Amino acid sequence: MQGVLYVSHGSRVAEAVEEATSLIARVQTKINIPLQETCFLELVDPDISEGFRKLVHQGATEISVVPVLLLSAGHYYKDIPEEIERMKAQFPNVKINYGKPLGVQKRLTEVLKQRLEERKITPNAEAKLLVIGRGSYNPQTKQDFSVIKSQLSEMFPSKSIEVCYLAACEPLFEDALDRLVNEGHSQIFILPYIWFTGILDQHIANVVSAYQFKSDIILAAHLSHHETLQIALKERVEETFDTV
Repeated sequence: MQGVLYVSHGSRVAEAVEEATSLIARVQTKINIPLQETCFLELVDPDISEGFRKLVHQGATEISVVPVLLLSAGHYYKDIPEEIERMKAQFPNVKINYGKPLGVQKRLTEVLKQRLEERKITPNAEAKLLVIGRGSYNPQTKQDFSVIKSQLSEMFPSKSIEVCYLAACEPLFEDALDRLVNEGHSQIFILPYIWFTGILDQHIANVVSAYQFKSDIILAAHLSHHETLQIALKERVEETFDTV
């Protein structure tokens, strides 16, 4: 019997956990599989092993482990596979299919554009667009954001776009924003390429608030429950069912 285990990041912020679980719940209604569970990488229960055991105890003989992640980085390449290996050792008769993060997709970059447009402030001729990524030591992260920047440049061909990160990569968000403010740009649009709210989302808002009287800074919302992300996650789940 097929089961699906959604692996979300986890957060100390209750609102972030609720946002993730409610989005996953919406996706679950679109998947015609009776056995579906949600678990977390850290900070929140159930963890991966507990979520996996729940599915096995409900009768799952084949489990799709689906990372609820935007991009491929340490969690995808290291943390989740390590847990999968532990589960394989404990449940050798259960087939495990490992799904993919959403990855770089133009339709997801379109959501970033929509988040900017929701602010209903038209970028002027001198506006800067600053895209924020979570950051990772994996070199794939900067490659992915290079593509996202290129896609966004096609959507805003006359605008100057930069990418920064919250950790592990340079330039860091604080440094990039400080430089843009000191350069005197009349508008700076902040576009967080972040799925759910949480500590990082709060940090971005706090940093922006410190500059509000020095420059016209417009902070867009994170990606959240947008229908496009729900569709993309649903497709990642369904892809695992085709694994031979």
